[in-house]
Amino acid sequence: MTRSTMLALLLLAAAPLSQAQSPALPDAGASDAQKLGWMQGFPPAADKTVRFDNGSFYSFPRLRWSFNHYREIVPTKTVSRGDGKVQAFASAPRDLDGVQFTTMDGRAMNFAEALQNTYADGVVVLHRGRIVYEKYFSEGRAERPHLAMSVTKSFVGTLAATLAVQGKLDPAAPITQYIPELKDSAYGDATVRQLMDMTVGVQYSENYADPKAEVFDYARAGGMLPAAPTYAGPRSFYDFLVTLKKEGEHGQAFAYKTANAEVLAWVVKRASGKSLADLMSEQIWSKLGVEQDAYFQIDRIGSESGGGGLNTTLRDLARFGEMMRNDGRANGQQVIPAAVVQDIRKGGDPAHFAKAGMSTLAGFSYRNMWWVSGNAHGMFMARGIHGQTIYIDPKAEVVIVRYASHPIAGNAANDPVTLPAFAAVANSLMK
Repeated sequence: MTRSTMLALLLLAAAPLSQAQSPALPDAGASDAQKLGWMQGFPPAADKTVRFDNGSFYSFPRLRWSFNHYREIVPTKTVSRGDGKVQAFASAPRDLDGVQFTTMDGRAMNFAEALQNTYADGVVVLHRGRIVYEKYFSEGRAERPHLAMSVTKSFVGTLAATLAVQGKLDPAAPITQYIPELKDSAYGDATVRQLMDMTVGVQYSENYADPKAEVFDYARAGGMLPAAPTYAGPRSFYDFLVTLKKEGEHGQAFAYKTANAEVLAWVVKRASGKSLADLMSEQIWSKLGVEQDAYFQIDRIGSESGGGGLNTTLRDLARFGEMMRNDGRANGQQVIPAAVVQDIRKGGDPAHFAKAGMSTLAGFSYRNMWWVSGNAHGMFMARGIHGQTIYIDPKAEVVIVRYASHPIAGNAANDPVTLPAFAAVANSLMK
């Protein structure tokens, strides 16, 4: 696969919002992976095959298949659920399809239409811990893990904050206290707290329209995208992170950069002496009563992607969200310290966040790798590109989790529908 081909695939995935509303992109029904026949047959036809090595796994509409089948195309590491009993959800079905709202750009829409508009692969809505709504589309299935993308970061941030409360990690410490290998990098004079809140000044761009953006180097190094046969760059997350240079000052502004999450994952591993998968199993996953193991995508030397490699089922993701809504309690026990959730809900500095210029997230802040709304309901979120979401509304006692395969990577493409849709559902359930 040539560099130009790979860039073309990524540019398609990160196309501007105007293209999302263009007939050039098939809608959710027309891009349904089942209808299009991806990977059906033994073997599938050549024009219906989804592969990692040629980049087709990340081209639309094939990604509507691959996001639901990630373990089949990349190496992974298991997050064990342990041997505990599954904590089944109570069910109290509600017909939420007709819940009405107005999008940020003034369109009248209902919840069922919103799910199609955002290319949902599945959604689960909890109210007071009961499943009130659950639907799957395309290749989404209740029993099938889906790529969580940057929702992964919120798990890593939660683990870091938990280790801090346990006295195993000092957020005020320099990053180099845990990773001396980063002393000559952008992280050489930054603190763990600045890392947790994404206020590190580092030269790293996630602009997919720029072929020189560091995101391409990151993805190739971590094995998240195929590399050309002539590729001679870093071949692990660790090897890539030590190359990053400082840009600007630390602690002055929020800047969303996946490299920060990978460094935090490295810090968490060093502070705990455990792999990310084992630590997550020990601290969270084995305590929730989940139905299935989760798994991480790994690089060439077996290191988990803390920036976007987690895969879970939706119900299990909902269990995690419900635990966060309940101040860290789930399955009859305190899974993570209540102080961790309280610190996240408190939020970060809105003035720092505002400097990022994210127009769909006015008033938000960022804390411990969670997105905090600051609104009257105290809503906070975990978010991943292409539409992955944990939406927690403490006042409404609602948790909404959605996995999706939106053709456009950036959530600015679906936020104008998603955020008012979820708020409308939460408000309807309060009545």
